[in-house]
Amino acid sequence: MVQPRIEHAADAARFIQNAERAHWHDQALWFVRAKRDKAVACVPEWEMLRDRAQQIKSHTLAHLADYLEQFEQNATRHGIQIHWARTADDHNRIVLEILQQHQVQRVVKSKSMLTEECGLNPVLEQHGIEVVDTDLGERIVQFRNEPPSHIVLPAIHIKKEEVGQTFHEHLGTDEGASDPNYLTEAARQHLRGKFMAAEAGITGVNFAIAETGGFVVCTNEGNADIGVSLPKLHIACMGIEKLIPRAADLAVFTRMLARNATGQPVTTYTSHFQGPVPGGQLHVVLVDNGRCTLRASDTFRDALRCIRCGACLNTCPVYRRSGGYSYHATVPGPIGSVLNATRDVKTYHSLPFACSLCASCSDVCPVKIPLHESLLDLRWEVVQQGQLPWSKRLMMKGASFVFKRTWLYNLGGRVARWVLPKLPRPLVYNRLNAWGQQRDLPEMPKKSFRQIYQERDER
Repeated sequence: MVQPRIEHAADAARFIQNAERAHWHDQALWFVRAKRDKAVACVPEWEMLRDRAQQIKSHTLAHLADYLEQFEQNATRHGIQIHWARTADDHNRIVLEILQQHQVQRVVKSKSMLTEECGLNPVLEQHGIEVVDTDLGERIVQFRNEPPSHIVLPAIHIKKEEVGQTFHEHLGTDEGASDPNYLTEAARQHLRGKFMAAEAGITGVNFAIAETGGFVVCTNEGNADIGVSLPKLHIACMGIEKLIPRAADLAVFTRMLARNATGQPVTTYTSHFQGPVPGGQLHVVLVDNGRCTLRASDTFRDALRCIRCGACLNTCPVYRRSGGYSYHATVPGPIGSVLNATRDVKTYHSLPFACSLCASCSDVCPVKIPLHESLLDLRWEVVQQGQLPWSKRLMMKGASFVFKRTWLYNLGGRVARWVLPKLPRPLVYNRLNAWGQQRDLPEMPKKSFRQIYQERDER
């Protein structure tokens, strides 16, 4: 099946049409960003931690094969069964086979962007297996048959009144109810039954330690813990980039993850898994799905350092105003634009241009991924592979023609400064000018920068 080309600007325009929702979405995410700034300010050595985290991740990627083998050896020694998946289909097949071998019909799953990336839920459901996402936000979007719109806050685009209506339809809560405590308690009672009936639990992995063969899952709701404590079968799905070398390295990331993601000092639950529960089985599925190809890129491999804190989404002025669904990707926002466009330039050709190059994403990244530089490099890749739309190519050729001729550039500036203030507004801002439908030109200056600089130089 051929993936249709994604046009971010068109989908963003549809989101922005609901001005109230777009403004609310923007403010909600900026609130999280502000909490992050306060939490970071309380850690004087924050920049030192960022440097250390960057070094650990870069070192791990440079020796990834060795550390993966070490992790497998140590995990196997603790009774963990390791599986290797080259593609998303391999991952889904392995998980399905494990569940079928144990005749599992009911699964509870904690939030895992990897299983979303691989499309696991539909595969299991097609084979008659009930899959219940137990993270509250994930359960809300699962009820609505929607994918997550954010990697940390999957239902951030949904208002509490809409959650109330969804719960009324699926859980039988009072119609019109929107009190968060009431709705949360209804979800809690609903999920309790699912936990008790589950025959297997599936989790993601936040960090895996090569030195010990164990791994860590970070949650705020405790759903991962109960989801794998009651059943005897635990399947952990892990991208190979989640590896770190030593247990001593873990503290660097646990100090940073929650602070950068939600402004908390630490996640409510930081759960360590070193082996199966007594009488049970623990399987870890190590997934490549394009990561080795990205690792081979000198330009874009830094993206594999990502720890999925979501801070780049919260700070991005484009993501905050365009919504997660405008990216049509499991991981949206700045990091998603890099990960998806490097994997499939043709499909995601527009995502590198969904960026103002303000570099705010790079500033908040805990592992110092130069996201804005990567997005700029990706624009060149889009051009080189002939994926830039003809309208933009024509516009750039025209701009190049002008910029190469100083006299023409200066003339254009003088004409614009004289003409634009005199034009009737409807002539500039109309249906034919899509750019102007959401923006105003700044007031035209009386003099150009060149004129001001020359006059100052002559004094």
